[in-house]
Amino acid sequence: MSQKGMDIVYYGRRAFARDFHLKEVENIEREPVLVRNEQIRFSKVRVIDPEGKQLGIMPTSEALNVARQKGLDLVLVSPNADPPVARIMDFGKYKYRISKRHKEAKRRQKQQEIKQMKFRLKIDEHDYQTKVRHIKRFLNDGNKVKVTIMFRGREMAFTDKGKEILQRIANDLEDMAVVEKSPLLEGRDMWMTLKPKSE
Repeated sequence: MSQKGMDIVYYGRRAFARDFHLKEVENIEREPVLVRNEQIRFSKVRVIDPEGKQLGIMPTSEALNVARQKGLDLVLVSPNADPPVARIMDFGKYKYRISKRHKEAKRRQKQQEIKQMKFRLKIDEHDYQTKVRHIKRFLNDGNKVKVTIMFRGREMAFTDKGKEILQRIANDLEDMAVVEKSPLLEGRDMWMTLKPKSE
């Protein structure tokens, strides 16, 4: 694997869904409950049309009629505003978009989890293959993996051998993972981190 493939990439941003016209930000760790049409209990709402233009404050019944004339839905997007804000839109498309963002946020959060797998410098082939299979399972689940070589006593004189093992692991998994953090020696441990290739 080339050194270029060992560049470090950091991920840590929380995902949010934003309605750019309303400047309303929703944390999408939890998928929102959407209230629409006759479910809206407020007598008056501030109405936004499909293009993001404000139509002003009007009775909810009137706003609902406007939405129906366009073959669209009236969706409550900011119930805590004064007055509450509702937008005329295609509810099905809106719900799909929010659901997609929610799933993507959960996927990113899951990928940020780091699993660990430890190897000894002297490891037989069977144990090596077993541990590699576990690493594959972690990667398939979308997790990053910290792979560590542990040195005992005089084994510290053979750190090059530890690096060879880590490189072999990286090569064996290159079809599904990339090295996020190149091998680093800390005390009696040498470690690297792998991340799923699809991330």
